[in-house]
Amino acid sequence: MTDPDPLQTPRAAATGWPDVMPQLAALLRVKNVHPSRAVVLLPYAQLMQEAKTAWADYLKSQGSQSAFTPRFETTMNWAKSTPGFAASAQDIQMDVALDVLTAASLLQRAGLGAQQHLLAGRLVEAAWSIAAPAAAQPPAHRLAWGADKAQDLGMSMTSQAVTSELASELASELALEFAIARIALVWAAASSYPTDVLFNAEPDLLVVVDGFHPEPLAEALKKHFAQRMATIQLKAPAHQGRVALHAAQDFEDEAHLAAACVLAHLQAGRSPVALIAQDRLLSRRVRAMLAGKGVALRDETGWKLSTTRAAATLMGLLAAAAWDASTDSVLDWLKNAPAFDAQQVARTETALRKIGCRVWRAVPAEQSDIGPMALQVAAVRAPLQAARPLADWLGALRGALQSAAQWAPLAADAAGMAVLAALHMDVGMGDVGKDPAQRAIGLGHPRMSLQDFTAWANQALESASFMPPHPPVAQVVILPLSQLLGRPMQAVVWPGCDEIRLPVSPEPPGQWTPAQRTLLGLPLRQALADAQRAAWDYALTAPHLDVVWRLSEGGERLMPSGYVQALQLQQPTPLSACTRPQRTVSIQPTPLPLPTGQVLPIHKLSASAYEDLRRCPYRFFALRQLGLQEADELQSELGKRDFGNWLHGLLNNFHDVLKASPAQDIHGLEAMINVAADTATRTLGLSAEEFLPFAAIWPRVRAGYLDWLATHQATGAAYTQGEVWIDMPLGQLKLVGKIDRIDQMPDGSRVVMDYKTEARSTTQARIIDAGEDTQLAFYAALLDDDTLAAAYVNLGEKEPTKTYAQPDIVDLRDDLIGGILSDMQRIAEGAPLPALGAGKACDYCAARGLCRKDFWT
Repeated sequence: MTDPDPLQTPRAAATGWPDVMPQLAALLRVKNVHPSRAVVLLPYAQLMQEAKTAWADYLKSQGSQSAFTPRFETTMNWAKSTPGFAASAQDIQMDVALDVLTAASLLQRAGLGAQQHLLAGRLVEAAWSIAAPAAAQPPAHRLAWGADKAQDLGMSMTSQAVTSELASELASELALEFAIARIALVWAAASSYPTDVLFNAEPDLLVVVDGFHPEPLAEALKKHFAQRMATIQLKAPAHQGRVALHAAQDFEDEAHLAAACVLAHLQAGRSPVALIAQDRLLSRRVRAMLAGKGVALRDETGWKLSTTRAAATLMGLLAAAAWDASTDSVLDWLKNAPAFDAQQVARTETALRKIGCRVWRAVPAEQSDIGPMALQVAAVRAPLQAARPLADWLGALRGALQSAAQWAPLAADAAGMAVLAALHMDVGMGDVGKDPAQRAIGLGHPRMSLQDFTAWANQALESASFMPPHPPVAQVVILPLSQLLGRPMQAVVWPGCDEIRLPVSPEPPGQWTPAQRTLLGLPLRQALADAQRAAWDYALTAPHLDVVWRLSEGGERLMPSGYVQALQLQQPTPLSACTRPQRTVSIQPTPLPLPTGQVLPIHKLSASAYEDLRRCPYRFFALRQLGLQEADELQSELGKRDFGNWLHGLLNNFHDVLKASPAQDIHGLEAMINVAADTATRTLGLSAEEFLPFAAIWPRVRAGYLDWLATHQATGAAYTQGEVWIDMPLGQLKLVGKIDRIDQMPDGSRVVMDYKTEARSTTQARIIDAGEDTQLAFYAALLDDDTLAAAYVNLGEKEPTKTYAQPDIVDLRDDLIGGILSDMQRIAEGAPLPALGAGKACDYCAARGLCRKDFWT
C-alpha cells in the first residue's frame, strides 16, 4: 500500500482551527500585542504543528504577508525552553527508576523501612497522582498549600468515626494508607517542578486553548497572569459525520474488524485514519495486522517497555545471575547472548535435559560436555553476586552485558536505547553525578542485593513506555482518545467501545476517596465523565467514524457502551455490514497418514521402541525412525515419574553398597537405604520443598520394601547387578535395554526384575495379559539363559511391596523374538505404518500433532 502525497492529502474540516485562529488574531489586535510576544498554551504537544499550520493558513486567507507567529506551546515544552530550573535529588522526577529510590528513603525516615519494598511503589503512585495540583501552586506558596491539605487530609481520615472505639479501629486498619497519603502530600509539596519557571515568565499575552478537561497548571497560570490572559475553546463543527456501528464476536474478531475498517478507509483514499487506543492490547493486535499489510503507522501510545525484546534481554541476564536461577532461565539467556557459541549451548542443553538438572547451581561442571559452558557462565555471573550501591550495580550490569556481547545490540536498537535510558545507563558510567538523575542514583542510597536491584529494574521497565520511530508520513495514527481533539483526521476507527472499556461513568484512578480528591483538587468522577462525553461528541463530528465493540469475553456476554446505546436510541443506526472481503475455502480433508519406513533402517531396538510399534506404528515411525523427540521440560512440577526415577536410583545405590557390605540388622539396612536416598536426591538435583509430598510417603515405602527384601532373600535370591545396559544381537538388529535388577537363585538361574510404582491393578494386568505386555519378555530376550525367571516388583505407597512373577517367561521371550523379526521384515519390505488413533496410546503421545489425529475426517 503506497503512502499518500502529503501535499495532496486534503485536511479535514472537523478540527475547530478555522474558528480558533480568527479569535486569536482578534485578541492580539484588541490587546495590542505583537504575535511574537504571545504564548498560546495547547492541551498536548501534537497540536503545536497543527496550530502553526492553521495560523499560516489563516494569514494566507487574509492576504497577510506577516511572518510572525505566536509561540504555540504546551506547559512542559514552554518550561523546557525557559531557563532557570535546577532540580533537587529529592524532588519528584516523574521517573520511576529515580522516584522509587526517593520513596524508599522517605519511608525509611518515616520509620517504615521494614515495609519499604512493599510500600515504595504505592507511595510513588500516590505522589504522582497529586503532583499535578501541587505543580499548579506557585513555588512560594506550595509548602503552605501542602500543610493546609495535610491538616485537612488528617481530619478527613478520622471524621467518619462515630465513636472513639471505631476511630481507634479505623486508625489501626488504615495506618499504612494514612502514612502513604501524608508522605506523598509532603513529598509533592516540598518538590520543585520544571514548570515552576513559568510563574516567572513575562509574555505580553497568554492564551489558553482548553482541551476536553482543564489542566491544573493551565488553570493556575490563568489566575497568575490575570489581565494578560485569555481563553479560547477548541470546538468541533456542530454537524455529525457518517457513523458506522460494528459488533464483533470476540477479541480476535474485533481486531480483524477494526483492521478491516482502517484498510477500507485507506482504499477509499481517506488518510490519515485515527485509530483510538481505547483498549491498548487490542490496539497492539490491530497494529500488528496493519503493519503486516505495509501500512505506515504512527503510534502515539506505545506499549510497556518491559514487553520489548530489549527489556527481555536485560532482565534475562539478571534472572540468570540469581543464585537460585533455574537451568531454564540460564539456558534462555545463553541462547540470546552472542558471546556464547550456539552449537555449544545446544550440546550443553541436551546434556542438562538428559540428566534433568533443574537448578543451575547443581549443574555438574565436571562433565566434559557441560564444564566449558559452565565456566563461561560463571565468569559472567560472578561479578553480579555481591551487594553494592546502585551506581555500582549499573556499572556491573553494563560490564556483564558487554561480556555477553549484549551491550552493542542494545545500544544499536531503538528499544534497547529506551531500556538503557529508563535505567539511566545511557550516560557514561564515568559521568555519575553530572546531572540530577545520575546524582540521585549515585548518592544517598544504601547497598542493594541482586534481588533488590532486579526488582528496581523491573519496576522501572514496567512503568516506562516505548514509542517506536514514526514514519515521515503516516497513513494511520494510533492515539488516545484525549488527543483526537484538533487533529485533521479523514476517518476515525474506534474499537473497544463496550461497557467495560468505555463506561459512561469512568472510575477515577488512584487510591484517593471522593472527599480526598475534592480536598486535593483531583478530578472527580463527574468531571471525568463530562470530559469523556465531550470526547465522544467530538468523535461523532469526524467525517467517517467506525465504532467497534465485542459481544463476548471469556464466555460472558458484553453490552455496547452506554454512549453507543444512547446513539442507537437517539438516531437508530443499524449494524454495518462486515467490511472484510469474503472468501470461499474448499474443504481439504485430512487423511489418515500411511507412511512407510523401508528407507529408514533400524539398527537398534529397545523395549519402549518396540512397545511404540505395537501400540501405534506411526508413533514408531515418527519418534524412532525419524528420531523426532520433544524436549523434556526442566521446570515442570515433580510427578510420579520423578518419584520412580528417584526410587530406581536409590535402590541401585543401596544394593550396590549392600552387596559390598552386607548389614546384619534392620537398623543397619534403614541407615544404609536412607544414605542411598539422600545420594539419589542430590544426584537428581531435587529441591526439598518440591520433593516434600514424596518424602512424606517414603517411610512407608521404605518399610514395605525392607520387609519384602527380607522375604525375598529368604528364598536364597542374591542381588548381582542393577541398572545395567545390555546389548543382544538379533540377526542384523541389536536389542538394547537397561534392566532394573538381576538376581541369582541358589541353583544358578537368574531372575530379571523391573521396579514399578504404579497401581497394583495395573501391574496385575500386565501379568494377566502376558501376550500384550512386552517389557519383561523383552528384558528376558537380552539374556541368553535357557532357564530364566522374571517378575515385576511393585513398590506401593499405601500397600506393602509385592512381587508379580511372569510365568512361562522363556516361551513369551521366544514368541516376542519371533514377532520382532516378523515386524522388522515387514517394515523393510515397505509395509505401511498407519496411525491407529485408538486407546490410551493417544492421550500422551508426542507425535499426536504430527499425525493430525484431531483433524481426521
